[in-house]
Amino acid sequence: MILLSRYERMIARRYLLPGRGEAFIAVVAGFSLGAVMLGVAALIVVMSVMNGFRAELFDKITGLNGHAVIQGYNGQLRNWQQVVKEARATPGITKATPLIEQPLFASFNGRVEFALVRGMEVADMLESPSLKGSEVLGRFAKLQPGEQQIAIGSRLAESLGATIGSDIAIISPQGSATPFGTMPRIVQYKVAVIFEVGVYDYDKQFVIMPMQDAQTLLLMGDSVGMIEVDTVDADKVGTILPPLAEKMQGIAQIVDWRQMNRELFEAVSVDRVVSFTVLSIILIVASFNIVSSLIMLVRTKSRDIAVLRTMGATPASLMRIFVTVGTTIGAFGVAAGGVLAFLFITFRQQVASFIGLVTGQNIWDPSMRFLTDLPAKTDPFQTAGICAMAMLFTFVATLYPAWKASRTDPVQVLRYE
Repeated sequence: MILLSRYERMIARRYLLPGRGEAFIAVVAGFSLGAVMLGVAALIVVMSVMNGFRAELFDKITGLNGHAVIQGYNGQLRNWQQVVKEARATPGITKATPLIEQPLFASFNGRVEFALVRGMEVADMLESPSLKGSEVLGRFAKLQPGEQQIAIGSRLAESLGATIGSDIAIISPQGSATPFGTMPRIVQYKVAVIFEVGVYDYDKQFVIMPMQDAQTLLLMGDSVGMIEVDTVDADKVGTILPPLAEKMQGIAQIVDWRQMNRELFEAVSVDRVVSFTVLSIILIVASFNIVSSLIMLVRTKSRDIAVLRTMGATPASLMRIFVTVGTTIGAFGVAAGGVLAFLFITFRQQVASFIGLVTGQNIWDPSMRFLTDLPAKTDPFQTAGICAMAMLFTFVATLYPAWKASRTDPVQVLRYE
């Protein structure tokens, strides 16, 4: 309203607060403001949750699997010490961690569950971003090679009915040969740690043990299964890894995080675009509400507009008045939407729990959503873009009613007055 003259601002303020006989117009304007508020809030909340979901999922996955892995062609790396040395000497690579990972089975009290057994050095467990601070019971520092102790995910412990001190059997199909065939290898381990990293599949499957114990279990000697690699920037693996890949030709292959999780992250990206597009329709509907409320206001105020015209008001002046009325409604709606979005994001877990209590459905099922908790990460630039888009839609919606008001013919309106 800075560009308006004094009398234009006065009239715009009066039209924003219709009189007693114009309550219906006020109701329609209120619905318009509410629609803008809900549209902006929905967009900000959904995009923040999608951003948080992608960021949290990326952090958890790369925290356990690194930005890339170096795998031997036969599933084993016998000269892994040299490979680790070459990887650490490559510019852009910050860490190279040897590990063993093998799908096996875990059994306890007659229950059998699929388990992804991972062998790691205890020092690497303590430095892992995803494992650090994830202990529910016990401590990774207590795991020592040769003591037949393991750490298991919280969901796996729940499925097996195991807890700290339970003796779990790990079943490997790679056993000893007998006249009757190969007998599975079954080794008993004591649960020393129960952890929860926050990714459902990991908490449901992972069994972590010292590297030497994993080598003994899988009869691998001194070899390892793969080497996990971290870089200075996960988005630059395409330029950091090629020099190392050339040195690994004929020895091992390198697979980065984009190849390992391509379908998952592509699905998240598509979901973000679809959600943004669908929820933008709410803003379009809100714009139509503003159009309808302004058209009704113009028709109701046609006599006032005619009087203003006879007193010297120009068509441009009338356009500015009604554009200001419409954009002010939109601005209040955008501001209210921002506040509502902030409240939803702040109390998102409580809101999700309340909706689940009312509907009887778990709207954030970890088994389907991968992550245990509902994440959120608000992008200031994205939020500013949503607010700007809402204001643009509102401004465009005011142009036609404002133009109709400026085209009012005072002679036709006041002929019978």
